[in-house]
Amino acid sequence: MRKFLIIALFLFIAGFAFAQNQGQNEIGTPDAEQLGTDSAQRKIKEVSVDKFEHDGFWRSRMSSDEGYVTSRLFGGDLDNPAGPKGKKPIEEEADLGISDNYVMGTRVDFLRRGHNNFFIYPTRPIPIEGIAKYLTVWVAGRNFKHDLFLQIQDFFGKNYELYVGKMNFMGWKQMTVVVPESIVQRNYHYNNHMGIKVMGFRIECDPLESFGSYYLYFDDLRAVTDLFAEEERDEDDMADGW
Repeated sequence: MRKFLIIALFLFIAGFAFAQNQGQNEIGTPDAEQLGTDSAQRKIKEVSVDKFEHDGFWRSRMSSDEGYVTSRLFGGDLDNPAGPKGKKPIEEEADLGISDNYVMGTRVDFLRRGHNNFFIYPTRPIPIEGIAKYLTVWVAGRNFKHDLFLQIQDFFGKNYELYVGKMNFMGWKQMTVVVPESIVQRNYHYNNHMGIKVMGFRIECDPLESFGSYYLYFDDLRAVTDLFAEEERDEDDMADGW
């Protein structure tokens, strides 16, 4: 029995030492000094991409044989701003006094049923700093079965379309879309060449509900992104472009 207890104690001490070597401290939490660079070199932050506050910046279009589409801003005031009541400001922006009183609305008048599409796009692509992990946007879709897609462009100019979701819900909802790792967001030869650009939205209409008038609203487009490389750039470097 005594021999058995000695063996058990030896195995426990060996296991404890092994855990220490695997990046665990004495209370079982990760030890940053022992972790690889993939985990240590990250600075994940939520950043604002666009709050839909600038009149004329977002536009819309669709095929003229499918219908007519127009977009405009709808606003409130400081005491009663337009948009979702459940939206919370980004902590780092809370005291900056950034305007957030408007939402962007789009109206579609269909001419015929079918697999109609319309597009909502900025006058120029919107860059996202760092390596984007996912994006969120508040949407009021009026409980229609239309599908929302996000159109982006990678660092090398290749265009992609990401499925956001179906807008069959009432009121405002924060919709999320993940940026796949297969999308190139960085030129690994240069520490200042990175990021994707938002090119706009595409709405694919359900043929059973593409009739009459349809109203759609957007607010507060954000991104959760890794800013480690942005904030840790080497200032003692040479500038190309000569």
